[in-house]
Amino acid sequence: MNNFEVFLYFVCFAAIGGAAFAMMWANIMSLDMKPQPPTKPKHPEAPEAGEEVMYVDLSRERLEDLYKQDKD
Repeated sequence: MNNFEVFLYFVCFAAIGGAAFAMMWANIMSLDMKPQPPTKPKHPEAPEAGEEVMYVDLSRERLEDLYKQDKD
């Protein structure tokens, strides 16, 4: 190989290396690095803030009291 071919090889090598670096840099810069909170759709029957919710107390003591009342 003569000197011109070696020079041409290194010029092409540098061009490909520079293009690869530029592509990686552009891809990294296009990412949005701010953490986004996950967006889950709100259930249609979910209560609004401050709204009272009806519930059933299923604690063990409450269930035992109900069972005793039913026996009597």
